[in-house]
Amino acid sequence: MSQPVFLVTGAAGFVGQHLVQHLVDRDVRVRAMVRRPEQVEPLKKLVDEVVIGDLQKAETLPAAVEGVAGVYHIGAVFRQDSIPDSVFYDINAEGVRRMLDASIAAGVPRFVHCSTNGVHSHIEHPPADETAPLNPSDVYQKSKLVGEEIVMEYFDIGRIHGAVIRPAMIYGPGDARTLKLFRMIAKRQFFYIGRGDAYTHWLDVRDLANAFHLAMDATDVNGEAFLIAGEEFRTLQESVREIAEQLEVPEPKLHLPVAPVMALAHVVEAVCKPFGVEPPLFPRRVSFFLKNRAFDISKARKMLGFSPRQSFRDEVSEIIAAYRQTGDLPDDPSGAQLS
Repeated sequence: MSQPVFLVTGAAGFVGQHLVQHLVDRDVRVRAMVRRPEQVEPLKKLVDEVVIGDLQKAETLPAAVEGVAGVYHIGAVFRQDSIPDSVFYDINAEGVRRMLDASIAAGVPRFVHCSTNGVHSHIEHPPADETAPLNPSDVYQKSKLVGEEIVMEYFDIGRIHGAVIRPAMIYGPGDARTLKLFRMIAKRQFFYIGRGDAYTHWLDVRDLANAFHLAMDATDVNGEAFLIAGEEFRTLQESVREIAEQLEVPEPKLHLPVAPVMALAHVVEAVCKPFGVEPPLFPRRVSFFLKNRAFDISKARKMLGFSPRQSFRDEVSEIIAAYRQTGDLPDDPSGAQLS
């Protein structure tokens, strides 16, 4: 009997690549789904097969799901201010429905869906568990919530079985988005908007990959959502202090007032968006400094056997080492040579 094959959508993205690597390292046969032809070649060395599929085009999906034992649905459009709101819903909500329908038609038994902790948005009473109010605040979070609701409806009526994963703030070696934070701290250019006392809860992408794998294997679990996060949450200022200490640079001290910066962010966004230009400053970026993100992962521990593999301090150490190895951060703690 041949070994089962599992589909990973969004396999060319940061999370998708790490999930593919996690599964391959554990001798799981993987079919990777990507959207663009140029994304095929880097994955061909790693997985059994690579297919091209587009969540906006239902006719491209049957070939992707044919004969697979389960679908890890990671594919989504992330925050981009240069695209219309309708595209977020077409990919992050209706794209999920298309993927589910194709999976059901092919007889796929299990579907693990990647949502986001952002469906809860700001946490009024941290830490939050899965029963906390759902209150998404931007189009990405709102579209992801609609996608999650579609998945849960399919699970509830028994059309397919599976689980939903709500990751916290994802980071890890090679993460291009978090690199901006590390580089600003290294160059002594980082500043706070507000007091810096909002909670942050980071999640190593490798722990996230493990959580997906555990959720797929937990075949007795159906229709459950799981918040997945690291071992500890801490304030933004505490997080930045740890990063600065490991980069051997002074802890940032500059704090800008919220109101004028937020007002400027709204103006910049209003000017840039009609032209399809990604604004350098926008309200969501300001909100990063203000919203609590702190989660209770007890449910995932109990029902999936999930456990983060190391501390925040050790995660930061590995991330810095990886950035330095690729030249994205300098070995010189002064950061003077950083472009």
